[in-house]
Amino acid sequence: MQKVVVVGAGTMGNGIAHTFAQFGYPVLLIDANESALEKGLKTIQANFERQVQKQQVTEEQRDAALQRISTATSIDERAADADLVVEAASENFDIKSSIFRKLDEVCQPSCILASNTSSISITRIAAVTKRADKVIGMHFMNPVPVMKLVEIINGYSTSKETSDLIFKTSESLSKIPVIVNDYPGFVANKILMPMINEAIITLSEGVAGVHEIDTVMKLGMAHPMGPLQLADFIGLDICLSILRVLQDGFGNPKYAPAPLLINMVTAGHLGAKSGVGFYDYSAGKKDLIVAAQFRR
Repeated sequence: MQKVVVVGAGTMGNGIAHTFAQFGYPVLLIDANESALEKGLKTIQANFERQVQKQQVTEEQRDAALQRISTATSIDERAADADLVVEAASENFDIKSSIFRKLDEVCQPSCILASNTSSISITRIAAVTKRADKVIGMHFMNPVPVMKLVEIINGYSTSKETSDLIFKTSESLSKIPVIVNDYPGFVANKILMPMINEAIITLSEGVAGVHEIDTVMKLGMAHPMGPLQLADFIGLDICLSILRVLQDGFGNPKYAPAPLLINMVTAGHLGAKSGVGFYDYSAGKKDLIVAAQFRR
């Protein structure tokens, strides 16, 4: 791998670009929204500053990594010589398929096209390209520079050569790759999202409050973060989207999203990114405070 392209400069995309650049890869970060690119670069710089302060990288390593990152607002000839493209756009098949069609036209035939999708079928994404054997899932965890896991998803036609190379590439980023097969939700979200959904149902049924549910799971099950706080961190809209993929993919009512989750997303209460979810993230509040509508 000599050159990496990352499509999407949001939370996941800028974290992926950060990580590849940190470990020596030249990275082209692409986002159609110029302000998103600017915000993404500022986030990368701030995260590198944090790493310097924690003595995880030196100032020289930070500066060298930042110089490896270039940006663009469209998928064009600058992506033509990429060896690997990692798509990190919105969790929406129509958006992703459009990106993959364009990448398939622009990128050299040997280029591997990876998706950071957390639930959408890799086989379905690969089907819009002429290189299904070189399409794979690279599901990084958030925050990407910190979390060790990369869930590698083999589509129906993904070749062993592609899978092996992405496994080794993930290891070169100081990550721990795990290979899984292409089923709705893969492993991480097939297990995680029903747990989060059940926590939301438990809340809506009045079994316990937000703080109590999260405390039980943290202290009783040794989870570093309670399921409702984690849902806020992921984004309630993302949780809803993944549950609908699971429900549609398996046709099983056990994956039906909790009505409370649907109502919260409809109301724009998406968690940390919107300022309120199960907890209140208003400016200046350092402690984790349960949102007003859930207080007893």
